[in-house]
Amino acid sequence: MSKRFALCAALLACSALFRSLQWLRRRQLSRQRIVAQANPPPPFDTESAARSHCPKGAAVWLNIPSGIYHYRGERWYGHTKHGAYACEKEAIRRGDRASENRQ
Repeated sequence: MSKRFALCAALLACSALFRSLQWLRRRQLSRQRIVAQANPPPPFDTESAARSHCPKGAAVWLNIPSGIYHYRGERWYGHTKHGAYACEKEAIRRGDRASENRQ
């Protein structure tokens, strides 16, 4: 009986530790996002200006409020209200991500 109790107590302690680690990770990610939003990548008005700034990397259209960027040829490339051209590497460093459904 005491072995079962000890095992249950250990499992509960592990699950509580796991939940607290998940909470800390989410908090750390949200802090990174806040810092990244405070330091946005330099936006460019034209695609050619973005390409000249980052010739080896891809120039993407960054939807600034959502933090999602789109590649050339995708549906929303250059067509969102609050967006700008930027380098893909700088957008990734900022914490932005590519569109999931390639639109």
